[in-house]
Amino acid sequence: MSHHDKPLTLLGDLTAADFLANYWQQKPLLIRGAIPDFISPIEADELAGLACEPGVEARLVEEAGPDGPWQVSHGPFDEATFKRLPEENWSLLVQAVDHYVPSVAALLDEFDFLPRWRLDDVMISYAPPGGNVGAHIDQYDVFLLQASGLRRWQLGGKLAEDAPIIQGIDLRILQEFTVEPDSDWVLEPGDMLYLPPGWAHHGVSQSDDCMTISVGFRAPSADEAITSYADYLGEQLPASQRYSDAGMAPAQQVGELDDAAVERMRQLIVSTLDNPAQVAQWFGRVMTQPKYVDQVVPLETPLNEAALVAQLQDGEPLYHMPGSRFAWRSDASGTTLFVDGDGHACSPELAKRLADTTPLYPEDLELEGAAALLTQLVNTGSLGFMSDEGDDDEEY
Repeated sequence: MSHHDKPLTLLGDLTAADFLANYWQQKPLLIRGAIPDFISPIEADELAGLACEPGVEARLVEEAGPDGPWQVSHGPFDEATFKRLPEENWSLLVQAVDHYVPSVAALLDEFDFLPRWRLDDVMISYAPPGGNVGAHIDQYDVFLLQASGLRRWQLGGKLAEDAPIIQGIDLRILQEFTVEPDSDWVLEPGDMLYLPPGWAHHGVSQSDDCMTISVGFRAPSADEAITSYADYLGEQLPASQRYSDAGMAPAQQVGELDDAAVERMRQLIVSTLDNPAQVAQWFGRVMTQPKYVDQVVPLETPLNEAALVAQLQDGEPLYHMPGSRFAWRSDASGTTLFVDGDGHACSPELAKRLADTTPLYPEDLELEGAAALLTQLVNTGSLGFMSDEGDDDEEY
């Protein structure tokens, strides 16, 4: 049987199957010692350093800000900002830390019982005592792993999306928050809280060095999905495919939009949209779209296949670039590897190998079509040799 049938410490000794059947998207779960003896993969000053980098999405929330209550400011920040902050009641939130810090990205491997394309990013927050972002609900699943220090979490029940929020501030804080019985806990490093979408929660730092790691998920809304899928389909449909009404009955009433006309239009829409192969091609692209537009940067000088093969055979492994997203699908029409919003037809073996984020070595060139596809993915910026990176890792 697969390793998903074993009880996992990460899930409080539930198996992945139990967790998915009984908790995922259904109810919260507190897990003490989810990662025993946990040491944070990032220090607070390293997180603050990241928040000062251009291009990194960071927010500072001050409960009693200089310009008013619950003031939210956006990075990049500078040292002066951090120097002026009070000793308590503020929070620093940095998105997508897994894109910049490999040891944070490695945490995602703990969640391999969920499809990798379903994960969105890892946000990390730092707060001195009292730091919080108010009681709120999220529309996504989240695992809240305590990295250092202590945070007190209180849960309210599952609320409707339109629960009243405090007006006039840049945060969606609930006007009313009632703690449910037995839903008030202090989390220590290595403890984790899982929350499904829509559950009210409030987390307040209880220590000088409270860092919380949020593993967030990606789930398009019906609105986003329909609009995006329609756009994708529209690009492929011929202008000649349009409303038609050959063989219709004579009009009974002037100006009436009759049932038959509405039904013909409905059939045009339904028959066009209901195309499983097209849905799959669109879905793979949308779920591998990078989180940020400028995340994946094409090479200025493209490599040719011979140069790529030579560099690999010289013993330089190829890595998946931070923030790059891979998924694959096989169906009757063949196998597609989805990478950063594009689809590539290839062999199932090559698709599975590339969707596995371990580094690529010369023996991987033996897979059919590997050299050509690897070259293409290096040139688009989804894969890269680390030596080309210069000393990026030294920035922080």
